[in-house]
Amino acid sequence: MRGDKLLAAMRANPGDWRIADVERICRAYGLTCLPPRHGWPDKVTHPTMQAILTIPAHRPIKQVYIRDLVHMVEALTRDSR
Repeated sequence: MRGDKLLAAMRANPGDWRIADVERICRAYGLTCLPPRHGWPDKVTHPTMQAILTIPAHRPIKQVYIRDLVHMVEALTRDSR
């Protein structure tokens, strides 16, 4: 699934996603998904943004984290226009 289709799917249904899907959306939009050093949360960052999004890798990932990721990608694409 391409990045824009995956983002639309996450926006429409923020439930039941895996950390692999989060990593795929990060690669598609140039975000950095840092694996955990100790413990369980992954961290999503971008050089042009101050925000760091922490996403627990437990399955399923809670909807609030997917919504935050979608908002982060939307803010990134809005700023790059």
